[in-house]
Amino acid sequence: MSQTDYQDLAHYSPKKGEEFMNSNQLDHFKNKLNVWRDQLVNDAESTINHIQEDSTQVADINDRATLEEEFALELRTRDRERKLIAKIDKTLHIIEMGDYGYCKTCGAEIALVRLEARPTADECIDCKTIAEKREV
Repeated sequence: MSQTDYQDLAHYSPKKGEEFMNSNQLDHFKNKLNVWRDQLVNDAESTINHIQEDSTQVADINDRATLEEEFALELRTRDRERKLIAKIDKTLHIIEMGDYGYCKTCGAEIALVRLEARPTADECIDCKTIAEKREV
């Protein structure tokens, strides 16, 4: 797909009466997920470089402690993002299988607004609300 195609997909909006999860919608969400995944991978790579470059010995113990705390925070963030990358990969697989956009619990269509906000959503809002209430 060309860069222009990706730009067109980034500005995609569903049309009234359009079939749910048609090829345009699937391409849009696949593009959105791939762009998000690429950004997370790039962020992880920059964190590795940042830690390697900035981990030189710092003379002041307070400065060293601050630096180590910053590294720990970055690594926790990257660990969460690593899990998100796995979820994005799972979602991309679901797209390829033809099951994307449908609730894994009840089989209903997941609202496009919800998928725009959370493209890795695998449950409709009703099922997700019930599941969250059970967790409490």
